[in-house]
Amino acid sequence: MKKVLKYLGLGILLLIVFAVVAGFIAHEPLPKGAAGPAANALARKMEAALDKAAWDDTRFVSWQFRTGTDYLWDKDRKAVRVKWGDTEVYLRTQNQSGRVFENGKEVTDEEQKQASLAKAWAFFANDSFWLCAPMKAFDPGTTREIVKLEDGSDGLLVRYNSGGVTPGDSYLWHLTEEGLPKAWQMWVNIIPVGGLEFSWEDWTAAPQPRVAQQHNGSLFSVPIQNLSFPEFSADDNPLQLLWQN
Repeated sequence: MKKVLKYLGLGILLLIVFAVVAGFIAHEPLPKGAAGPAANALARKMEAALDKAAWDDTRFVSWQFRTGTDYLWDKDRKAVRVKWGDTEVYLRTQNQSGRVFENGKEVTDEEQKQASLAKAWAFFANDSFWLCAPMKAFDPGTTREIVKLEDGSDGLLVRYNSGGVTPGDSYLWHLTEEGLPKAWQMWVNIIPVGGLEFSWEDWTAAPQPRVAQQHNGSLFSVPIQNLSFPEFSADDNPLQLLWQN
């Protein structure tokens, strides 16, 4: 039995060492590009291919992330309902205030409430970015650069110097000739390996906003599930709960 445990431990150690070495081998340094009008024009071309106007005109978006977290987002009122497990959070995205429910009962303990609000905001900031990152190339705090890719085409590097949960992240878009994203590479604080690549595919069709519902990577995939663009009146908007006493 001791020998089995010894070899099992050795095997796990070797797997960890292999994963670390593979990560360093796969790591790519953040490329340097050229900022200026041409980079901004490429970003606008991407927006046109995505029909960003249709996205801007859409008020409600509902989807489920790969973790099972469920969202209903009211873009106009800057509010979102975030559900995971027995927790349901109604969050104002501008100031991260809101209401929290556990098993259908509102949480009144302030420490527990704030912890759930912070968790919901972190979930939403990450998961909504996988949903609509191409629409955010001109967000406050961003810069844009053109990077020459290995195939000779122009890639669009977008740096996020502020905002979100982890400011300082950068993303390099690989685009079709029409400007539609087909993949991105990421340099983000929470992942020590730079340049990991994920696809952007399975796009919704017009007249809906263009949203990629599948992101395939070498280590894991990130699906956008049960995506829809519901419509609610002022009376039946579920997020109205945020503005009620």
